[in-house]
Amino acid sequence: MISDEQRATIRRLFYGEHWKIGTIAAQLDLHENTVKAAVNIDQFVVRGQARPSTLDPFVPLMRDILKQYPRLTGTRLHEMLRARGYSGSAIQVRRKINQLDLRPRKTEAFLRLDTLPGEQGQIDWADFGMLRVGSGQRRLYGFILVLSWSRALWAYFSFDQTMSAVVRGHVECFGALGGIPRTILYDNMKTVVLERDGEAIRLHPRFIELKSYYLFNARPCPPRRPNEKGRVERSIRYLRSSFFAGRHFSDLADVRAQFETWRNEVAHTRKCPQDKTLTIAEALEAERPRLLSLPENPLESADIRAVVARKQPYIIFDTNRYSIPHEYVGIAVTAVATEEEVRVVHGDDEIAHHRRSWLKSQTIEDSNHIKALLDYKQRGRELKGRELVLAQIPQAEALYIKLMDSHERTQPHTSKLLELIELYGVEPVREAVELALERGTPRADSVAYLLEKKHTQKRRLSPRPRFERREVDELHIKNHVLEDYDEL
Repeated sequence: MISDEQRATIRRLFYGEHWKIGTIAAQLDLHENTVKAAVNIDQFVVRGQARPSTLDPFVPLMRDILKQYPRLTGTRLHEMLRARGYSGSAIQVRRKINQLDLRPRKTEAFLRLDTLPGEQGQIDWADFGMLRVGSGQRRLYGFILVLSWSRALWAYFSFDQTMSAVVRGHVECFGALGGIPRTILYDNMKTVVLERDGEAIRLHPRFIELKSYYLFNARPCPPRRPNEKGRVERSIRYLRSSFFAGRHFSDLADVRAQFETWRNEVAHTRKCPQDKTLTIAEALEAERPRLLSLPENPLESADIRAVVARKQPYIIFDTNRYSIPHEYVGIAVTAVATEEEVRVVHGDDEIAHHRRSWLKSQTIEDSNHIKALLDYKQRGRELKGRELVLAQIPQAEALYIKLMDSHERTQPHTSKLLELIELYGVEPVREAVELALERGTPRADSVAYLLEKKHTQKRRLSPRPRFERREVDELHIKNHVLEDYDEL
């Protein structure tokens, strides 16, 4: 009840100052119904029948369309009604939708899903931005496994989401948690589900091998149903806000080291939602005996690919070039990559072994591969020159045999012999080679010495030229003493 004085104040503010009912109620700290009773607002309400709307005949059609397409916009629905004869505006259509509540409600109720210890785990990938690697950057991904009962978690961080990373993620998470949940929930990632049509699912062959090896049951969730693996979704949000926020990392190893510390000192010290008397770490210890046991040896998680070096002695793996022996150019070989190394094998033989680079567009070389290629090219050039020498002087083959028996390089001798052939001609060099072999000095410099010696002797024995005029032959030239010119 209000006093007569309050009633008078309300009527003055409403009729004299033209305040609204809500304003009066807020200023006088009264309920709106009390203010309405004081001003007798019912006298202003006109009772009568509502006027019919031109949209009323279209209401059943609107209800059917929105039932079939609940997310259809009011503007598009207005266009459909105009094609059927409606002349009103889109505002009236949207107003009628809200007034009659024609659109199906989006809110959906979900049951709380409780699981037994060791019965279920949930897995998903998450993108955690860029991480500096050397002078460049690479995107950092996290493979997260959460046990549904204890909420214990583990994350494997990687620079890719390939099938080999999926296998490594499972191996790392199972090992860190000390066991395997009997059922694991996934979304429809391509490394798990190759194809899906309703409940018909075709799994990736490598993933089938993985789940067969570790004996767990995989259950991909239906598309656009993240609520079914809400525990891992919440854990990813928790990682972003509690672990990554405000932290700095030097490299991938630093991310993993800091995560392990944070997980043990922060994440696993929280209370377990299933049993508030336990921390998550204590709940994990209680759940671990219910998990499937780990096999004696982990599944091989290397990334194995068939590759071919086309023209140069390098294979390309993850945008980087790794050297191989030159004799395998053009031959199909196999690259076996782990996080630490890249091996190249051909059959049962390992032909190259490199440390893996996480930079991009790099060239990683083994100096022995490059040296062997250079030696091969050098020998190729030597063989071409040697063939030219032997084609002109077959006797030189014995000279080459003796040089190779003494483990001496033949290329300098080949170059010298080609030079002598050009200077003296083929026949003199052939004779000199035969003589050098007879004297037991099968070397190019010995051949050159013999040629020079023979050429010098020939010059000495050659007669002096004579002229037809006698006076020229009898001409005597006096040699002057050059020291006399120094006095001038």
